Amino acid sequence: MKFVTAMIHKESFIGLVHGERIIDLAKAEKEIFELSSIPKSLYECIKLGDKFVQHVKQIVDKINEEGSEGFLYRIEDVTILPPIPRPTKNIFCVGKNYREHAIEMGSEEDIPKHVMLFSKAPTTVIGHEDEIDPHLHITNELDYEGELAIVIGQKGKQINEAEAMDYVFGYTIINDLTARNLQAQHKQFLLGKSLDTSCPMGPYLVHKSAVSNPYDLTLTTKINGEVRQNGNTKDMIFSIEHVISTISQGTTLEPGDIIATGTPAGVGKGFNPPRFLKPGDIVEVEIEGIGVLRNRVKE
Repeated sequence: MKFVTAMIHKESFIGLVHGERIIDLAKAEKEIFELSSIPKSLYECIKLGDKFVQHVKQIVDKINEEGSEGFLYRIEDVTILPPIPRPTKNIFCVGKNYREHAIEMGSEEDIPKHVMLFSKAPTTVIGHEDEIDPHLHITNELDYEGELAIVIGQKGKQINEAEAMDYVFGYTIINDLTARNLQAQHKQFLLGKSLDTSCPMGPYLVHKSAVSNPYDLTLTTKINGEVRQNGNTKDMIFSIEHVISTISQGTTLEPGDIIATGTPAGVGKGFNPPRFLKPGDIVEVEIEGIGVLRNRVKE
């Protein structure tokens, strides 16, 4: 199941990718079951948990049986918004979670022994095909970082690693854009990671049932068609379960919380000389089974 937050005719809706088209779930539910229970945001849908997922399966089964099409749109006819356009709290991000990336950012001594965590403000989020503001007045070192992100599906604290995956609703893609000069100046990550438009997200929120193994997903980042990052989630230093458990020991995780799991080697700062983003660049992050997140740097 690939869920979307989308817009058509200036109205947003919660959708499900169905082949080459998108189902408007609220319209489908009303026509098929004469009900109006589908929430208006994916955040609210996630809070319903398995009840929501099972209801969507019923809708899809009826569509497949009856062949109705009044609530189906071609993907190219809708605007894809971020799955969760305005997260309710900062986005949790794992730093240096791939060995080669840690080395390219310093040396083998920079490979962490414990989970490194920082956050991005909710105001950073933009969607698939939205433009990235280069913020040229404060940085000429804007960097890309393609990452697999997990979306939490239920509230939890002091979660055991053995149970951690039960708290995952699904997966999406994040581009953890970073102003490297600000990151260096402030000796912390928040400002350099939290510029407006510095968290492209999407295009889909893929339910965990559709991802058989989150530890064998190819992750590729292209700049203007050139492959810069080519990694695999199997190379994570710290597992999803470990990250969830670590965060939750003293911080309550809630439905809709987003955790970016780190980026593989190949970021712009890792080249000699560095290869930072420039106005007009097209950035594409692709994760196997999740989708392609594409954004252009504004000129």
